[in-house]
Amino acid sequence: MSDTKSACYICKGCGIGERLDAGQLSNIATREGRMQIVKEHDFLCNAEGVKMIRDDIDNENVNKVCIAACSRRAKTEAFNFEGVMMNRTNLREGVIWIRPDDEESRETTQEMAEDYIRMGCADLKYMNLESGSGQQLRNDHILIVGGGVAGMTSAIEAAQAGYKATIIEKSGELGGWAGKLKSRTPSVAPYADPADTEIEAMKAAIDAFADVTVHLNATVAKTSGAPGRFSADIATESGSIVTENFGAIIQATGFNAYDANNLEQFSYGKSADIVDQAGLEALALAAGDGAIKRPSNGAEVKRVVFVQCAGQRSDKDGELSYCSGHCCSTSIKQAMYFKDQNPDIDTQIIYTDLRTPGSAGEDFYRSGQRKGVTFTKGVVSEVTADLKVKLKDLILDEEIEEQADLVVLATGQVPNAGINIDAVVSDEDNAGEEADNKIAGISVLNLDYRQGPDMPQLRDGYADSHFICFPYETRRTGIYATGTVRRPMDIQQAKDDAAGAALKAIQALENAALGRAAHPRSGDLSFPQFRKEGCTQCKRCTVECPFGAINEDEDRYPEFNESRCRRCGTCMGACPVRVISFENYSLNTLGEQIKACDIPDEFEEKPRILVLACENDAYPALDQAGMNKITYNPFVRVIPVRCLGSINSSLVIDAVTSGYDGVMLMGCPKGDNYQCHFVRGSEMAHERMSKIEDTLKGQGLEPERVQPHEVSIADIQRIPQLFNEMGELIGEIGMSPFKF
Repeated sequence: MSDTKSACYICKGCGIGERLDAGQLSNIATREGRMQIVKEHDFLCNAEGVKMIRDDIDNENVNKVCIAACSRRAKTEAFNFEGVMMNRTNLREGVIWIRPDDEESRETTQEMAEDYIRMGCADLKYMNLESGSGQQLRNDHILIVGGGVAGMTSAIEAAQAGYKATIIEKSGELGGWAGKLKSRTPSVAPYADPADTEIEAMKAAIDAFADVTVHLNATVAKTSGAPGRFSADIATESGSIVTENFGAIIQATGFNAYDANNLEQFSYGKSADIVDQAGLEALALAAGDGAIKRPSNGAEVKRVVFVQCAGQRSDKDGELSYCSGHCCSTSIKQAMYFKDQNPDIDTQIIYTDLRTPGSAGEDFYRSGQRKGVTFTKGVVSEVTADLKVKLKDLILDEEIEEQADLVVLATGQVPNAGINIDAVVSDEDNAGEEADNKIAGISVLNLDYRQGPDMPQLRDGYADSHFICFPYETRRTGIYATGTVRRPMDIQQAKDDAAGAALKAIQALENAALGRAAHPRSGDLSFPQFRKEGCTQCKRCTVECPFGAINEDEDRYPEFNESRCRRCGTCMGACPVRVISFENYSLNTLGEQIKACDIPDEFEEKPRILVLACENDAYPALDQAGMNKITYNPFVRVIPVRCLGSINSSLVIDAVTSGYDGVMLMGCPKGDNYQCHFVRGSEMAHERMSKIEDTLKGQGLEPERVQPHEVSIADIQRIPQLFNEMGELIGEIGMSPFKF
């Protein structure tokens, strides 16, 4: 940016002025940071301090602002200046709160603050104002795939908020599994009796909205585009294809019932009187207000036994490893079908652990007890074709046998998430037989993405949506999973879940219209760019992007898709020739911060430890460490990064060869239970660091000088300890031989 004017504002509040020499910090900002305006203020975040900054922006044409005060995570509303480049230098949580308040520590505390001023000014120098890509489009239409409880709720919520919605339902009517139920578990007090499913009321509500369109007996033949400009080909019952454009997509494709035919020990299929929970609902609907009869002969049911966790919470091949959540409450509800019709019918629920999550919970369970439902803690080993239920009673600790007229198996939910493909299928080089072998099932969304036709799936086949890092969000920006395709749940939980997904979809299309990033960098207007003349067309960026935001143009150069991009910077870290950057975040902004830090010579015995800390977990944990006054090594210098995936190996090599005695990378837990907001950033950083060992050895450096760590936001005590341990290690192996 050619016409720039930089200013640094130093706060003296919250004890900063008493612990640090603010005048010396101002001198550093002026002489070394080359700031054109440098001002100190007793309380920079109060109305007077904010007005001082705003006046300089308005009257002095300041367009680059460095605020040296508290953490970038604090006072965000006060320090919100649009149209300028701004960074935050952390003197409170990052300096005075993590250093002892004594005369002995004063020198190193001041040195730490001075380095952070140098680094903040250097970062600002190479930062440019975000200009966006010009790809912004607005579309207030939401596509909802699936017409069950979650899909209908999403449509109703979207319509009530003033947005259009289109429901695609593969069957001939709305309602999904809930439409096949006689009743549901209650969701309002006193939670005593089965309640109406409210499916008909939901259908009526959808009919009443002019902006909700429903396609029955329809599927999605192809989905392409991005938030704000999705295009979907809808295959209708007649065989025709209707193409429509949407701003966001919600997948609410529900579940399939686990196939009880897999449970040979329970004789399913050998007797008509052994049914699963869905089968009992069909019998109850057929009976209407009358008694449920035995399917085999139409005789009266006098004794019914419910077998919980049938094929669930199991480590056997082909069975479900998880609890489906609703099954215990559903069995209580179904036992009430019999008790409410005839209290003399013997109903027994055999369970290992009775679980009744949701609003009805314990109240509904106790209502079942009051109605005379028997609960037996036991493990069923076999159900014979003549309806003998063999089990071990876990209370009496003995093997027993029960004779039933009807046996109901609680089999659980299997998500209808579409094709599961983990491999990246990029082009003809990677397609073919190998790719075909990795694809099984029927696609739901038929996405035109290099990573596959459906959303990635989690361990148990549920659609990608991390419960900690991005609930409702998926790795396909602007596409949201909800209901039982996301996790096991009952009707009320699915409705609550769908309301959340609808709000997320609205947020996505609104962000897309403005060119802003989605969670977790909501509102970020930056956009990846690259120097075409330096690109080697290696495709590392396209392959490593976790969100499918990069394709290739006809000349095989990277083509960035703004509204799919989460602004994590993984492409920047992946590029071996360093040609990818963001206007306000780049290898230059990071590299200049690293260079700006003062590196004492080896005789001063003041090492420097560079810490590249994830802004979503490690940096918040460090803030909390400061708030708790947990002290740590004074020679640590922390640079927050968007994601460890954005760290290019060359940055680390540059740091250790320019005199840093150690480099630590603090990222989120990786693997199956990852907590990385950008999915694979931490994992890729660990991979990259494992490959620089030979480079370090070739430079005569110990590999242990570079350490990647997995940390969480809760590691408030552990991270400072890791800093201290690194300081002790440097004390043992000695200072870097590259010190000037």
